[in-house]
Amino acid sequence: MSTIPVVLLHGVGLDSSMWTPVREALGRESVALDLPGHGGQPPLTQPVTLAEMADGVLARLPERSHLVGFSLGALVAQHIAAFHPERVETLTCVSSVCRRTEAESRAVEDRLAVAEADFAASTEASIERWYAGTTVPEALVEDTRRVLQANDPESFLHAYRVFARGDAAIAPELGHMGAPTLALTGELDPGSTPDMTRRLAEAIPGARALIVPGARHMLPVQDPQALVLALNEFIHDTEGAVA
Repeated sequence: MSTIPVVLLHGVGLDSSMWTPVREALGRESVALDLPGHGGQPPLTQPVTLAEMADGVLARLPERSHLVGFSLGALVAQHIAAFHPERVETLTCVSSVCRRTEAESRAVEDRLAVAEADFAASTEASIERWYAGTTVPEALVEDTRRVLQANDPESFLHAYRVFARGDAAIAPELGHMGAPTLALTGELDPGSTPDMTRRLAEAIPGARALIVPGARHMLPVQDPQALVLALNEFIHDTEGAVA
């Protein structure tokens, strides 16, 4: 088995703890990093770009990794794969947005406006959007709620603006990326939709798409086994291709 580690990047308003179920099942060396402005990293005190968030992660990356990003983390991972390909053995984009349509852009801007006006309401709306109708244990849902509530609101808004607009920033680079890429999302994800995952796989040369039946946005929490199976098969296939 490869000694190249798996590096896991979380979504906006979350932290590295969201990856615990995945890391426990992965069976590979893994590192979960906090994005700038999240978890143990200092809060963001001014507007930030996707490139700046990527640079903040790059400084803490292993020399080379199987890079896995979720939601905002997927945009950060795409930026690293595009501009620092020597650091990325494979790229996996989980629940990623891609080339939002006008309607999809309006929807995320509306969510940003809610967060700007009422941070607490935004948190509860996220919980509903991510977990409604799932069988995720309430204790895990509450873990997510606590992490969201612990955010510095200003820092969260700076990061959320990157999530809302970062797909437009990285879109021109997708066709030039060379790392083997897997894009996957939940069948029922209302924000990072199956259509977006298919767009991403079509945009990146040689990428493959996978839609996980019955899953919503928090795929790594709702169905970590499905994600781990897909990720390990993808890495194994890639290793076999270059052996």
